Amino acid sequence: MADKKQDTAKKAVEKKAADKKPAKKNKPSAFQRLVKYLSACKGELKKITWPSVSQTTRNFGVVMAVIIVMGIFIFALDQGLYALLGLVMNTSA
Repeated sequence: MADKKQDTAKKAVEKKAADKKPAKKNKPSAFQRLVKYLSACKGELKKITWPSVSQTTRNFGVVMAVIIVMGIFIFALDQGLYALLGLVMNTSA
């Protein structure tokens, strides 16, 4: 009985070792992989829905408005901090 258990255990270990060996697969050539990649890219580009001219113009206007508002905010903050620094520098003198 002990011999059967040992034989079964050995077979299980050998089977696990055999399962861990990677199977050799033929890899496609670099050119074939490049062609496959480029065809996949072409397929993905066909799925893109490009914005219309009016959507692009509207989005451009929104971006420009945000840039102008943030520029004014940063300018005002800079001027306020500069004036505050001027008050601190004049008080200490």
